[in-house]
Amino acid sequence: MKKNLKILLLLINVTVFAQKNEIKEAQSFYDKGKAQEALTILKKVEYLVINASDEVKSDFFYLKGNVYKDLAAKNIDPANNFSQAVGAYQDVLLYENDSRKYKYAFKANLALKEMKSKLVDGAYKDYKEGKYKESADKSYEVYLFDKKDTLNLFNAAAASLTGKDYISSIKYYGELKKINYTGKATLYYATNKKTKEDEAFISISARDLGVSTGLYEKPRTVFPPSKKEEILIALAFSCLERNDCANSEKYYQEALQVNPNCVNCYINLVYIKMESKKVLVDQMDKLGNSPKEMKQYDKLNAQKDEIIKSAIPYLKKALAIEPKNEDAIKSLLGIYRSLEMTNEYNALKNSR
Repeated sequence: MKKNLKILLLLINVTVFAQKNEIKEAQSFYDKGKAQEALTILKKVEYLVINASDEVKSDFFYLKGNVYKDLAAKNIDPANNFSQAVGAYQDVLLYENDSRKYKYAFKANLALKEMKSKLVDGAYKDYKEGKYKESADKSYEVYLFDKKDTLNLFNAAAASLTGKDYISSIKYYGELKKINYTGKATLYYATNKKTKEDEAFISISARDLGVSTGLYEKPRTVFPPSKKEEILIALAFSCLERNDCANSEKYYQEALQVNPNCVNCYINLVYIKMESKKVLVDQMDKLGNSPKEMKQYDKLNAQKDEIIKSAIPYLKKALAIEPKNEDAIKSLLGIYRSLEMTNEYNALKNSR
């Protein structure tokens, strides 16, 4: 029994020694700027680290974080490598908090803050350069890292919408709706005297300091309106672009609950009604002239007319808000004509 125990202890010591050597070798590659080679070694021993000492875990995960951070900085699969680096640094904090032996905790925290800042800057730069998918991916990774900073989720959604990635925009705006994001905040702005551009500051004291140094002027405080309506309209529009009329209608109706004076909501609801009408028209076009088919035709035609009639209140509400809205006027005239509502058609036509 004692002999078996000695053999087991020997095997454990050999394994620990091997792990330390592998980590040292990976560190050597990393120090030489060979992050990929370092990563290859780390991947080979990662499954063993779970049973290693706290010191070995700290060494391993801190190096892993550095390697992935280096790859992300080189723009190699940045969103994924950023995520991997964040996870590794958070593991450092987890293990060192448990052991209360703080070897890398301070450096890991600094690295996390630095990466977040660089990724936010990178997302903004990508957006300005028209790289909307890259911008959205980076903003979303920052959000996953720090879910309290919900502005990054909103930026990911906005970039996806601008880039016409409607699948992602539905996902991100859907998350914003779920967490009841409103975007309400207090923003501190001042104008850069050199560039003449407005810049935001993290606090009123930071802005006032910039002004007092003479680098900034025209300080002001801004209170942005709620983003709730914007989120619902973006969801409705994205769903419509994906031919999901049911959810699009639902979100436009919700947007009207927030703002009953949303003219575009009323007009787009009319568009959705007209799209649903097309399904019936297609069915009618396929029918023949038999008595049974003619009866079916009349039934579908009546349903079609009811759908068209249901759009009239939306257009009237739009015109009550904006009497000169040309889109609403043209649409309503077209409906009156198709339903042979001559009196209504003439009245609206003469009122223009």
